[in-house]
Amino acid sequence: MTAGKPLFSLQTQITILVCGVVALSLLVANALITTSVAGIVEEEIGENAADIARIMARSPVVVEGLTGKRDETDIRGFAAEMRKATEVEYIVIMDMNGIRKSHPNTSIIGKHFVGGDEGPVLLDSREYTSTARGTLGMSLRAFSPIFNTDGRQVGAVSVGILLDNVQKTIAQSRIIIYFATGVGFLIGIAGALALARNVKRTLFGLEPFAIAELLEVRSAMLESVREGILAIDQDTKVTMVNKEAVRILNLAGIEEDLIGKPIEERVVNTRLKEVLETGRVELDQDQDINGVIILTNRMPIKVDGQVVGAIATFRDKSEIRHLAEQLTGIRNYVETLRAQAHEFMNKLHVILGMAQMKCYDELGGYINGIAQQYQEEVGFVDRRVKDPVLAGFVLAKLSRAREMGVDLVLADASYLPKPAASCMVHELVTIMGNLMDNAIEAVSQSDAKRVDVWFDYTDGILSLEVTDTGPGISLEIQKEIFAKGYSTKADNRGLGLFLVQRSVAKLQGDMKLYSQLGQGTRFRVDLPYQTGGDGSDSGSDCGR
Repeated sequence: MTAGKPLFSLQTQITILVCGVVALSLLVANALITTSVAGIVEEEIGENAADIARIMARSPVVVEGLTGKRDETDIRGFAAEMRKATEVEYIVIMDMNGIRKSHPNTSIIGKHFVGGDEGPVLLDSREYTSTARGTLGMSLRAFSPIFNTDGRQVGAVSVGILLDNVQKTIAQSRIIIYFATGVGFLIGIAGALALARNVKRTLFGLEPFAIAELLEVRSAMLESVREGILAIDQDTKVTMVNKEAVRILNLAGIEEDLIGKPIEERVVNTRLKEVLETGRVELDQDQDINGVIILTNRMPIKVDGQVVGAIATFRDKSEIRHLAEQLTGIRNYVETLRAQAHEFMNKLHVILGMAQMKCYDELGGYINGIAQQYQEEVGFVDRRVKDPVLAGFVLAKLSRAREMGVDLVLADASYLPKPAASCMVHELVTIMGNLMDNAIEAVSQSDAKRVDVWFDYTDGILSLEVTDTGPGISLEIQKEIFAKGYSTKADNRGLGLFLVQRSVAKLQGDMKLYSQLGQGTRFRVDLPYQTGGDGSDSGSDCGR
């Protein structure tokens, strides 16, 4: 099933996006350049006007006309010639009182300069440009002071250019910018089309919705590369089987190619069809494939909320058991270290106190007693439990019980030979561990905190008993105590005895419960047991 198509194709989306980015970039660049060019043009016009003003201020005709050495008509004539030559709007010569001596409009010659911006040039002898409204309208003006041969200011010159003319010049320069912007946008469109076609070709013509579907399917299949992975489509036909899945299926005698074939016709009891129909996830489920036990997870494959297939990931359970045995050994080792660290810390406090009190003779005896106790305990367990993992496990439980103030006693007559199959170690840890933990917890609130453990091997049968002095178990609870999730304690409990019963059943053994209220509880387990071996799984299938 494919997801819904978007409104626009990938090629169209890329084209629109790139064109939008190009257009936005060009608009921003155009605004910045236009503003910059307007400022530059205005600045250049002002500089030109200032240069003309300086030339007029240094002209002998102007200086002599203002000092009375020439007729003022010479000033007007010279100003008119310069105005025509430089194409400015006006050149006004004024004396120190701001009275015009020249102007394009001869009728206002002899009258005061208009605009109000002549003060700095007359009072402070400054050169500058400004914008003000005069008799001809708003203009850009450049002022320059006029000095006589003695260096005394005798007047000033103002060169003006109407702002309308300035804006016309700026508008002419903008035309080129707008033209360049248009050409750039056309080039951007062509580039966007070329890019969109190239991307489409690179993606083998797939649209994003198709790529998303393939990505989700492949991602789900490769969640765990060390597991066998098998996927089906909506028609329950196999779409993908990885190498690990092929290897495990070959162990089960299924050697044919499954791709494109209905899964239920080739591999029975996969439950992938049910997952496809219900959309529910099934985790950590045991499955028997022609005698090969696997641990499998099954989950639906969804695209946009719709189930488009199902996938199963699985591993050979014997391999998982090997890993669990390794982890069990490490966990037991850590638990032993933690319990012993706590116990040794208490002993160190005693040693420190005796050393501070200088009771050296007693201190020596105390240390020798600790060493002897430790050696006796390790030796006692080592002589009775021949498997190192199980021996470490029992030592861990002894330390843990001692830490909790419980007297955990291993019977002198106990004997546990090394099993022929390493998988048996995992099952025994599950059985012994849960029974001991339950017993230790049961006596934690009792006055007499004692747990007795006994095991023995006779004629191929391993017998195990765990007895506690706890409050006992009522008949009503005994009927429900082995059910999964049943517990008289807090939430998330009730798995221990369920796991014990499952392991006993897997090993084809037998378990009995004896309990009386106020007198304690005893569990007895009898299991078929093969001894010896190098720890491999040969010689026993552990109830597979």
